[in-house]
Amino acid sequence: MFYSPRDLRFHLYEVIQADQLTQLPRFADHDRTSFDMVLDAAGQISETLLRPLLTVMDREEPQLVDGKIRVHPQMGAIIRRFGDDGWINAPFDYDEGGQQLPATIMNAATFIFGAANYSSSVFPFLTTGAANLLRSFGSKELVDWFTPMMYAGRWQGTMALTEPDAGSSLSDMITAAEPTDVPGQYRIRGQKIYISAGDHDACENVVHLMLAKIKGGPAGAKGISLFAVPQKRLSTWGQRTTDTLSTTNQLVDNDVQTAGMYHKMGYKGAPIAHLMIGSGEGAIGYLVGEPHQGLRYMFQMMNEARVGVGMNAVSIGTAAYYASLAYARERPQGRPIAEKVTGSPQVPIIRHADVRRMLLFQKSVLEGSLGLLLQCSYYADVAHAGDGVAAQNAAILLDLLTPIAKSYPSEMGCLTTSAAVQILGGAGYTTDFPVEQFYREARIHPIHEGTTGIHGLDLLGRKVTLHGGKGVQLLIAEMQKAMTEATTYPALSQLASQLGEAINRLTKVTTYLLSLAADPAVFLADATLYLEFFGIVTLAWQWLRQATVAQAALPTAQGDNQAFYNGKLMAARYFYEYELVKTLSLAQRLQSTDHLTLDMHSDWF
Repeated sequence: MFYSPRDLRFHLYEVIQADQLTQLPRFADHDRTSFDMVLDAAGQISETLLRPLLTVMDREEPQLVDGKIRVHPQMGAIIRRFGDDGWINAPFDYDEGGQQLPATIMNAATFIFGAANYSSSVFPFLTTGAANLLRSFGSKELVDWFTPMMYAGRWQGTMALTEPDAGSSLSDMITAAEPTDVPGQYRIRGQKIYISAGDHDACENVVHLMLAKIKGGPAGAKGISLFAVPQKRLSTWGQRTTDTLSTTNQLVDNDVQTAGMYHKMGYKGAPIAHLMIGSGEGAIGYLVGEPHQGLRYMFQMMNEARVGVGMNAVSIGTAAYYASLAYARERPQGRPIAEKVTGSPQVPIIRHADVRRMLLFQKSVLEGSLGLLLQCSYYADVAHAGDGVAAQNAAILLDLLTPIAKSYPSEMGCLTTSAAVQILGGAGYTTDFPVEQFYREARIHPIHEGTTGIHGLDLLGRKVTLHGGKGVQLLIAEMQKAMTEATTYPALSQLASQLGEAINRLTKVTTYLLSLAADPAVFLADATLYLEFFGIVTLAWQWLRQATVAQAALPTAQGDNQAFYNGKLMAARYFYEYELVKTLSLAQRLQSTDHLTLDMHSDWF
């Protein structure tokens, strides 16, 4: 068991009530039955195709051979299966061959895929993100040429931003684009590093959505444009046929070379490439949208990907949780402290309080984070497919919550997978059990799609004041609504009260920090701690919602459902008792006048 279908449906239907999305015209053809069919199909593919390769893809990582990255031989069939079954373009419009599937359900499916085998799951959905950029901003010509092959799983899509001397500082990139005689075509020269699935032999071609600067354009970030740069291109652009699926044999090299492949500590089955672009005559790149608007366009994909990163972190953490839970139920070790009798049988380690603490830690962080990520997905659906005030408010809430939804599960996923290893003890440190792999795979998520520090700066330096601070106001209103609903149940009144105190604490800290905004260095010095603080309070809100649903359902629940709802209530209690209290010390630090990280000199280390 690598995830709980029961828990996933609890979030979707009992807490978020995702079936209400079908009231929006875009999703009117769907219902709960169709949603369940999607989730069941994701589970079936995960069980039969992805999960069996979990270990082998980690042990037999890709290799760069004669300038080409070779991946696991079954990946080609897996990617093609995702294309044939319509997963790659499932969220897109009917007239594009899509299913107009809500992001809420799509992200629930990617959660299942990631929990089964994160490495294998990244290939098709990197293509989804790249194709979405093309369909959103590219010309009809580009869309018609590139996306059918991408949707079919025959061409890989990537996002190519990072350069050796320009990581998160995109304004410093030097990859250059020079116009050709053909309108919309440019010669691209430069290099990109850390490009996920940037080259491999499981697809026939790779289409890079690449940032570069047009020569003579504005300096800095204002001069960045977006290009589609295929690894292989049609020899004569104007001679394309309307049947794009038959053109692979007409492709020629496009001067995009794989200079190297990075060997990672985790998620080894998906290659990360170092690309040299235009070492010869220059790679042909096709301008996407308007010149000098590339950074704005790319942020669409990055923001979608950031929610996806949080979901991937929860996926891996969930797989580790269920692995450690199964072990704890089966592994006999010691005897209860209060019941030690010489010669009595040993008990499963799940009977020990400290093991239960580590399991509750994982459960509370992961199920709380899953709730938050699905809630963000719901806001994305309403913002995209709804109208009026509801859509506007959903977009504002999504803006505010995105840095939290990306960063909190990512950072905490490193700790929850560590707890899974700890539960297994020495066995957890060996390759005989999968938790050591999950521990390694978890570590990427606080890094890619913006480091935690960057998201802290984004939250405090921009998001809390965006739209005149309306996002914070809307979120607090949602939290207060949850408190009101919870107080109808006496058993939850204390949790509601504790959340109210935490909201007041957060408001006070935010007000204090904003008073320092005139000095940006001081204002943002501890932005990462503020992000952690905000994340804890946000998850407490999610847990109060889950606890309220569980408390309401418990009186009539029987059997497994009774145990399920009791488990929810205990996890909520744990989060408030062990995690929410951390905001007390964070508030103290964030309001301190000791700015020691600014006072420390570099040469004092």
